[in-house]
Amino acid sequence: MRSATVQRSDSQRGISLIESLVAIVVMSLGILGIVGIQMRTLTDTSTTLRRAQAIRLIEDLGERMKINPNAFANMGAYATTFAAAPTVGSCATGCTGAQLATYDLAVWKKAVRDNLPLGQASIFVPPAESGVAAGQRRQLGVMIAWRENEREIADATDKKKYKENIDASQLKLADGTFEAGAGAAAACPANFTCHLQYLPVAARCAPYAPGGAVAQYYCPGA
Repeated sequence: MRSATVQRSDSQRGISLIESLVAIVVMSLGILGIVGIQMRTLTDTSTTLRRAQAIRLIEDLGERMKINPNAFANMGAYATTFAAAPTVGSCATGCTGAQLATYDLAVWKKAVRDNLPLGQASIFVPPAESGVAAGQRRQLGVMIAWRENEREIADATDKKKYKENIDASQLKLADGTFEAGAGAAAACPANFTCHLQYLPVAARCAPYAPGGAVAQYYCPGA
């Protein structure tokens, strides 16, 4: 009985190797896609974490103002620019209301620098209250800026769009463009990510203006 012999054409040789190579290429592309998604997720998580830190720092400043009974009378002492780095003094032996505001501001700005990468902060009078007398203002604008570890985007237009969409200090208009939320009072520094928030200042000090004179404030411990 003769055994059947199978003859394989030369054109069919190496097909298994080609299929294996194609499978490896497809698997590699899938792995690269998964890695890209993971990196994007890590970047978004990092941005969310730092924004949460910025919000907590602004809340800390608000609590410091509530503790200071003279904060309302000394709102001007809290105003600061991004570049200002006041030296932390001491209130161990007691401070006046203005000195306590200066001390709190220095401690708070140091906390911003320590908790955020290249962190800096600006405290300013909101545009809506720029025309209001100093003794009648009720809130302050706070903008915290930090550097993000965002991915490199080659296209300048795409990079600008990406930065604008993660910048919480700008307002998106109906036509899709952005404008500064704080107007001309404060602008986010170039290449930084910013968070903008407005803090109401508690009026624990009762204003008293006898005979139309300049308002005076009577507060505990003044």
